[in-house]
Amino acid sequence: MDSTSLEPSLYTVKAIFILDNDGNRLLSKYYDPELYPSMKEQKNFERNVFNKTHKADNEIAFLEGMTIVYKSSIDLFFYVVGSAQENELMLMSVLNCMFESLSHILRKNVERRCLLDNMEGVFLVVDEIIDGGVILESDPQQVLQKVNYRADENPLTEQSVAQHLTEKLALTTNVLQSAKEQIKWSILK
Repeated sequence: MDSTSLEPSLYTVKAIFILDNDGNRLLSKYYDPELYPSMKEQKNFERNVFNKTHKADNEIAFLEGMTIVYKSSIDLFFYVVGSAQENELMLMSVLNCMFESLSHILRKNVERRCLLDNMEGVFLVVDEIIDGGVILESDPQQVLQKVNYRADENPLTEQSVAQHLTEKLALTTNVLQSAKEQIKWSILK
């Protein structure tokens, strides 16, 4: 190995991608244009990574000279790829930050359908964590604050409408109960 490949670099992340439980790409960003320059090469790499990791219980894999950290949730697989010399803990902090941030955005419902429904937020999160392969942030709270993406801004679903109505009904019931008490005490005086 030559000495230039061991030089420290800010460009720690080579790629980041999310696959579904069939190995299909939902999101991918490659930060090293020389690594896999064509879409065909990227998908082939992703297929190889998925085949090696989808049944394993590990968190780290080494494939094609790359260090890959990954995590799965219901029907999704999250991957962060770095060079063979990259610190696995740094890559894992990026992965955990991405997963925790997305978990918050998706209201702890980290699954394919919800991810696809909120892709704009997913891209914002990824762009806040990594820029051009450089890790910008590894704290999920900071990422969410920078993205300024709150659960209240998400489009309403049937479940969130029902929850909202239930909360409003409970609040109205409390207000009415309080008003009854005040009227009762004012009459008794």
